[in-house]
Amino acid sequence: MEPSSFALDSRFFVAGVNYRTAPVQVRERMAIAHPDRIEVSRMLQLKAGLSEVVVLWTCNRVEIYGVVSRGAGPDLNSIFACLAREMPDLSAHVYCHQGEDALKHLFTVASGLDSMVLGETQITGQVKDAYEAAREAKLVGKVLNSVFQTALRTAKAVRTQTSIGQGARSVGGVAVAHAREVLGTTGLNKHSVLMIGAGEMASCCLLHLQKKGECAVVVANRSIERAEKLADEFHGTAVPFDQMFEAMKKADVVISSTGSSETVINGADVEAVMQSRKDHPLVLIDIAVPRDIDPEAGKIDGVHLHDIDALETSVQQTMGRWEKDLAVCEEIVEREMENLQLQFERRAVAQNAYHDRAAVAQAV
Repeated sequence: MEPSSFALDSRFFVAGVNYRTAPVQVRERMAIAHPDRIEVSRMLQLKAGLSEVVVLWTCNRVEIYGVVSRGAGPDLNSIFACLAREMPDLSAHVYCHQGEDALKHLFTVASGLDSMVLGETQITGQVKDAYEAAREAKLVGKVLNSVFQTALRTAKAVRTQTSIGQGARSVGGVAVAHAREVLGTTGLNKHSVLMIGAGEMASCCLLHLQKKGECAVVVANRSIERAEKLADEFHGTAVPFDQMFEAMKKADVVISSTGSSETVINGADVEAVMQSRKDHPLVLIDIAVPRDIDPEAGKIDGVHLHDIDALETSVQQTMGRWEKDLAVCEEIVEREMENLQLQFERRAVAQNAYHDRAAVAQAV
């Protein structure tokens, strides 16, 4: 008899790279523009022989959750051939978990427990969006529907039953905190901040800026309408995208978070800006993946450039105080895993019993 389609065995897997296993230089080469993600997921499903698939793209990870149609596990070469463009061997960066290990990984990711910023809530929304997009595209079935719905329920339990979420900061919040550290005792008060991009991460940064004191906010975006809308929410001003370097001449801090697949700010652009600033330093924080800012910009005198990987050090300093809550989170994850496993086992028993009855009836 074929294994039950409800069995949570090695055919269910997650394979990917994240901020721990691969630097931003690797992760950015695997980034896919949002409008193309379902098409890439379909290609991945076909070429890797997957009956179900959800692909999660964030600034800190690219992960493929799938169910193999046949065989004992995923063919990683086929999977990453679809995602890694002109990349060398990824074996040093890729991880793969199967069965229960894959389940635990998803639950910890969705709950913000595997994030660079412990307990971040943004990742839960990203997991939900990835799942719902795949579901609408009919890329998921009974296994991933159950798995992702339970993962999201687990994330809610972690937030409501522990204080992890109360102290959590997003990547945007860490970026703002880092800018304050670079600026010294004055923090961000009375400084000018140029935000490049008008998406969710940019909005998150501005929320944290608003909490940390008074500063002049300027938003630059390819869509001036979106820039104006975001700037209005935070009592700032908007400028067209092609005027951002003029705005940069007056800024103390530049935080860039666009969805561009190419560099937005080149070293030559920053060098030209610095020539008009005399000895006034400039803080550049790049939280985009792929990166928005050319790393060469950080070599220019007076420029302090930090990409998303550089923020991790300051994040790790806060980990110790959550040790007690992490134990509770672990219990929640284990409980939800056990409940889901029982659900799969009951379904498998019911399905096998149905097949047995059908076989007897056919024999008669």
